[in-house]
Amino acid sequence: MGAGKTTIGRLLAKQLGREFYDSDVEIERKTGVKIPLIFELEGEDGFRKRETASIEELSQLDHAVIATGGGAVLIPENRQYLKNSGKIIYLRAKVHDLYQRTRNDKSRPLLQGANPKQKLEQLYVVRDPIYTELADYIVDTGAQSAIEITSYIEQLLLGESAQA
Repeated sequence: MGAGKTTIGRLLAKQLGREFYDSDVEIERKTGVKIPLIFELEGEDGFRKRETASIEELSQLDHAVIATGGGAVLIPENRQYLKNSGKIIYLRAKVHDLYQRTRNDKSRPLLQGANPKQKLEQLYVVRDPIYTELADYIVDTGAQSAIEITSYIEQLLLGESAQA
């Protein structure tokens, strides 16, 4: 949530000559409504069911770069779909950086409470170990630009394919 998955995913797809998909955008496209409204009408459970269906579908695509919502890894089926479909890159960011990037963003339903920084800390404690275990690569984001991070990821992936 705020780690740069969409921005870096788009750049990486362009660099690799692949299609880019964002699971949240696909959910909005299929439902015709924004994610916050889905949360409002169906709750987080309803959203997560839609997210799993979207990830299942996207994971069938060949040579695609896929960005998922930060909580996607909480669902075991999602982890399996993602693991079976390709390399997983965890864009890890410090809670302080996540807060700075998301503090004015009203489109993030989980951060609309009284203390969004505390909520980010809680989410990080739960999600970080899952991402760490699941990821093929962990890339720390911070002061580097999206272009620098994308170039680094591209080098990781191209270096891997050269070794295969």
